[in-house]
Amino acid sequence: MQNSRIRKVIVVTDGDKRAREAVEIATKEIGGRCISQSAGNPTPLDGETLAELILSSRHDPVVVMVDDKGHVGSGKGERALQYLVQHPQIKVIGALAVASKTPDVAGIHVDESIDNQGHIVRGPVDKDGNVEASNHRYLEGDTVESLNKLAIPFIVGIGDLGKMKGADRLELGAPITTKALKEILRQAQKME
Repeated sequence: MQNSRIRKVIVVTDGDKRAREAVEIATKEIGGRCISQSAGNPTPLDGETLAELILSSRHDPVVVMVDDKGHVGSGKGERALQYLVQHPQIKVIGALAVASKTPDVAGIHVDESIDNQGHIVRGPVDKDGNVEASNHRYLEGDTVESLNKLAIPFIVGIGDLGKMKGADRLELGAPITTKALKEILRQAQKME
């Protein structure tokens, strides 16, 4: 049964197995609902199906994963994300822009990043969660460029979920991913 209230959604631009596990752990830590079926490389669900799952969730925030598997142009994850952003009952409150070594991408300006030490930093981080040099202004990753075209109020850069050379290990509770989700919630509350 569909609920008529607006659902608050956080989008994560990664969907591989390790990312899914980290997002599931982190979402539980923040008291949210993870749509695990959105995980995949590329995203297995279309926007309409994803929206139905979000709207049937009992509470929010709802965390979903969108991944294009390096597809140049408008891939499956990007199309699903565009659908969600335009849905009248869904409010995307923020996004985790996951860094990767995807070649030939322009990247995205992030509002801030969480490095592999758990620090909030200005500017981007790389796949391992290291702070990029001061002249490096954009976070590069698969699917992140689609965020440039959408009105998402707050974007946090982060390294490879569940990894970052052990800093975001699942056994530790995916602390970097958890902190990034908490930061999006904190900023969303400030904007309300």
